[in-house]
Amino acid sequence: MQEAQRIRELPPYLFARIEKKIEEAREKGIDIISLGIGDPDLPTSEHIIDKLVEQAHNPENHRYPTSVGMLSFREAVAKWYKNLYDVELDPKKEVVSLIGSKEGIGHISFCYVDPGDINLVPDPGYPVYGIGTLLAGGKPYTMPLTKENGFLPDLKAIPGDIAKKAKLMFLNYPNNPTGAVADLNFFQEVVEFAKSYDLIVCHDAAYSEITFDGYRAPSFLQTPGAKEVGIEFNSVSKPYNMTGWRIGWACGRPDVIEALGRIKSNLDSGAFQAVQYAAIAALTGPQDCLDEVRKIYEERRDIIVEGLNSLGWNLEKPKATFYIWAPVPKGYTSAEFAELVLDKAGVIITPGNGYGEYGEGFFRIALTISKERMQEAIQRMKEALGKVEF
Repeated sequence: MQEAQRIRELPPYLFARIEKKIEEAREKGIDIISLGIGDPDLPTSEHIIDKLVEQAHNPENHRYPTSVGMLSFREAVAKWYKNLYDVELDPKKEVVSLIGSKEGIGHISFCYVDPGDINLVPDPGYPVYGIGTLLAGGKPYTMPLTKENGFLPDLKAIPGDIAKKAKLMFLNYPNNPTGAVADLNFFQEVVEFAKSYDLIVCHDAAYSEITFDGYRAPSFLQTPGAKEVGIEFNSVSKPYNMTGWRIGWACGRPDVIEALGRIKSNLDSGAFQAVQYAAIAALTGPQDCLDEVRKIYEERRDIIVEGLNSLGWNLEKPKATFYIWAPVPKGYTSAEFAELVLDKAGVIITPGNGYGEYGEGFFRIALTISKERMQEAIQRMKEALGKVEF
């Protein structure tokens, strides 16, 4: 039986390929240091775990949850937005729960994209923006993110006929994989662009709380008019070290939130209520755990940036995310350099072309292992590569 065309056209998922490389190397007895996948190694805080255990024993939580999420969870999200960003959200109409924000990002195209429709997708970018578009029968139109433009899309470079046809625009700041940040002036340009062309903005804010040196990332929804044109995705995964718990949300424009909730009600049965209670504990409980997370990632960031710079790079320290985005040395493609580092140093880095055409010439490092292993990775690269040239 032949697979459906939509599946045949899908590329292998980037991180599945990385996991396979890690497995193959370990089977050969190689001590691999993986700087490839952005999965926090830090443990979830005890008060969050305790809430899960407590609620897992409650028989009321053993039944089907609602697909849009418990009202108390949506109220916690709204309170979190009010406290952090002074953004008002109606928890009944402007918040929907997700089984991790990835799920919502993947499903949103099914709400608006008919076969042949266009979505505006950043490149380099999180692969799910384009994959969700393809699965819905749409066509991703690339918005290049270049170093010269601060890894922000140049909205003026999008042809008018493309913008008129576009249904969704995906954005992600603080940005994966580049670590770039956006300010409210840029978001205001986005709002005006979306109003001009009647498209929906889907802002992925998964790294909103992973910030350094006193910098705080704004929410897209802080922008005047943002709730008229779009929604924002976020989750407890990255800031609260809960990637495996699979609980997040989308919030913003009510009709878009309703459409996403409607498609979810037909495709899944919502998130386990005990996990929703745990997420409430994360969002409304003590927030000093965030300061500790930022401190740890900032220290790791400094180890990698200073280490690479000692080998010949000239990197600035990113203000946010737990990623380092760096150019490959002269004479290598992204894939060739990643293979070299794996073969010679036993270190996994992610080739930039895995995030799109405009990621070629770069690689990404994730700050999600201990500082001791990071220091060892830098030492291995130093011994294997020596000084590099650009």
